[in-house]
Amino acid sequence: MLKTERNGVYWLVTQPDHGAVAGYMAAHWGNDQFAVPGGHSQAADPAELRAETVLAIAEHDNGWWEWEAAPKLSDVDHLPQDLREVLANQSDGMDRWRRGVPRLGEHHPYASLLISFHAYWLYAAKSEPGPAFLHPLFWNAPPEKLFQGPLEQAREYVQEIAAMQGPYLARLRQDRRTASWLEAANLKPAVRLLQLLDGLSLYLCSPLIPAASGTSKGFGEDAIELLETPRRSWQDRVKISVRPLGNRRIALDPYPFDVDPLPVTVPVRIVDRAKVGRGPFSVWWRSEQPRWLEYELTARA
Repeated sequence: MLKTERNGVYWLVTQPDHGAVAGYMAAHWGNDQFAVPGGHSQAADPAELRAETVLAIAEHDNGWWEWEAAPKLSDVDHLPQDLREVLANQSDGMDRWRRGVPRLGEHHPYASLLISFHAYWLYAAKSEPGPAFLHPLFWNAPPEKLFQGPLEQAREYVQEIAAMQGPYLARLRQDRRTASWLEAANLKPAVRLLQLLDGLSLYLCSPLIPAASGTSKGFGEDAIELLETPRRSWQDRVKISVRPLGNRRIALDPYPFDVDPLPVTVPVRIVDRAKVGRGPFSVWWRSEQPRWLEYELTARA
């Protein structure tokens, strides 16, 4: 759950909804400047590679499904624990990907592989600095601040993820059509795009992505930058500036999407503090209709 208190009310976005926003933007990624997902190098069946990459981005947080259905509530506000609260317990955070990585693996091993790399770099960032794969969550704060817990546990988990990847890599290598998808020129841009669109979606859904100043109001209200963004190839990486224009219009420069403006809708439940805790969570939560935050992403300032 992405949970934000604003003027005495709580703004709540589920992890699956946040993931769907990222997947929507992935499906629209690509124009005359930016390659579509899976289009950064020659590959067999590029249309299927694109589809698998978009699927992975849309489902990168599917390990939260069960948790979001019946979440653990905070002792402080009696709302579901938010992402920060869950990740404060490193073991709980790791369990999300133990559940989510294999979910699609039987029929979509490449999508599961990309999701596993998402998890890999979140924890490897604590011990294996890699600027090209540093998640936006960590651009203005060290990984230890959000992903708390023993360093040795994080190292062991990275090894666990590598072991999980083995069967997916083996299956993909056995198929001539999918073997080329594992080449660095194809795999690296896909992994990075998942990180960046996760970050851009978080920027629209919460205050988790810090602005250049080191703070953020959230919900697209501060300027940020998308660093190390692959453009036409992995070697061609650029910085995208993301700047609010007011009225939920947000300018991106250079602009990576296939339509301008790109409408993006985020479902948010806005709950008054006084209503929290009245009866079982599963009842009052489901009695709240989501409201729709409507954004426009554009190249025009």
